[in-house]
Amino acid sequence: MGRITVAVLVGLWVIPISIIVNRIVPHPYMDEIFHIPQAQEYCRANFRSWDPMITTPPGLYYLSLAHVASLFPGMYCVQAASSFSHVCSTAILRSVNGVLAVICSVLVYEIITQLRPTLDERKATLYAVVLALYPLHWFFTFLYYTDVASLTVVLAMYLACLKKKYLFSALFGALSVVVRQTNIIWMLFVACTGVIDITLAHRRDNKKADDFDESIRKSGQPTPNKSITGESKLRKRKFGAGVETDNHSTPSRSVSSTARMSGLLGEFQTLLLTSWHLKWELLSSFCPFFIVLVAFAAFVHWNGSVVLGAKEAHAVSPHFAQIMYFSLVASLAMAPWQFSSGQAADMFWSFWKNRPLSFFQGFMALTGGFLSVHFFSIAHPYLLADNRHYPFYLWRKVINAHWSMKYLLVPLYVYSWFSIFSILGKVQRKIWVLAYFLASAAALIPAPLIEFRYYTIPFFLLMLHSHTNNARSWLLMGIVYIAVNAFTMMMFLYRPFHWEHEPGIQRFIW
Repeated sequence: MGRITVAVLVGLWVIPISIIVNRIVPHPYMDEIFHIPQAQEYCRANFRSWDPMITTPPGLYYLSLAHVASLFPGMYCVQAASSFSHVCSTAILRSVNGVLAVICSVLVYEIITQLRPTLDERKATLYAVVLALYPLHWFFTFLYYTDVASLTVVLAMYLACLKKKYLFSALFGALSVVVRQTNIIWMLFVACTGVIDITLAHRRDNKKADDFDESIRKSGQPTPNKSITGESKLRKRKFGAGVETDNHSTPSRSVSSTARMSGLLGEFQTLLLTSWHLKWELLSSFCPFFIVLVAFAAFVHWNGSVVLGAKEAHAVSPHFAQIMYFSLVASLAMAPWQFSSGQAADMFWSFWKNRPLSFFQGFMALTGGFLSVHFFSIAHPYLLADNRHYPFYLWRKVINAHWSMKYLLVPLYVYSWFSIFSILGKVQRKIWVLAYFLASAAALIPAPLIEFRYYTIPFFLLMLHSHTNNARSWLLMGIVYIAVNAFTMMMFLYRPFHWEHEPGIQRFIW
């Protein structure tokens, strides 16, 4: 019932708001002026046509064709459309993301219950609905952008991996790359987490088997040695079947047992040794991911770049400040946790308990933050020229308000990352947290343009693995999301403005 409840609740706002948006903004806006005509060309079976301004692959257009194909028979019977291409209107194409948003919310629910099987169904439903309200995800549900489709397919890939259906996971990974090419990073992250779960669970299960055998030997039971040996081998085969284990996440008790190892280096050593021991099982399970990676590398070599069009404006750049911006945006989006007195007290106690190492880590993080914002803070021409985006105002009124402002924000960035590490570290292995940070950095740092919607996938993965059970915090977060969504949608719909140098109506957007 939980997944049905989530789908119904999300549908209750997707349908009416979609109708309002299409009534007030019936024509393509912003990036839609590229995506919608291109999708309509595909609806006419003109697959050789391509707009050189489009940077992402045609995955969204293929999903749109499937959506339109499901609607066409009914619309043809009621004479609402005379041909397949006539169904590809702006409103119908936008509805693709509405459908995907509902599917995405169900996937979030499924992942939550997969990661936390003991969680109450009502809480899982609440968490999934609140995440569906996340402003960057919610807003683009009603426009024809790639963000909702990208998130949905990545979550489908991750869910399949959690269920150990690696072939399906790799297929979803390939589709995610076809929707947005930077999703290759998240495909590698998903494969990495699958390997981590298998190898460390195999090590833990083997330890249980060894402890069990040791307890038998110490009990002094008159069991023949031959029988004990046979049973021991049977138990080891049972415990050692790492590929079949059902442990998808590390609960708190597993973290405490893992802590007996020498921290991150111990986990990394265990990962390497156990991976070599299970090399053939891992190879057979994760070979499809490797095939997708090779195909992507061949595409980049053939294309000469990661992006398809507008290569000059979207060239890969060392934008290290981007990872700082993400930490603050993510922390603000989960402010009831990140900036609570309890979280601040936990972090202070952790720093004090682990001194002087923690002070050295803080110093290095601050140094890296200052270097990032000083040498690797990029002001893209699109950011400086387009006052329709909220980052334009944040850059001018906050980050660039004074020459010192970007440096004064660095301690807040560092606190945000340390708080994220603290929250994830309570329930996740250290090597998992490292993989998450590296994947986030690899996905965000090359992007020269500050676009908060690029932060959606790492934010969802962060929330799904935070395991915070405070329902009051979740409710407060949901209320804040609703307020932000109401403001941004009201500004978009009812506060249009005009440019003197360009005709047409302009609207505020994320």
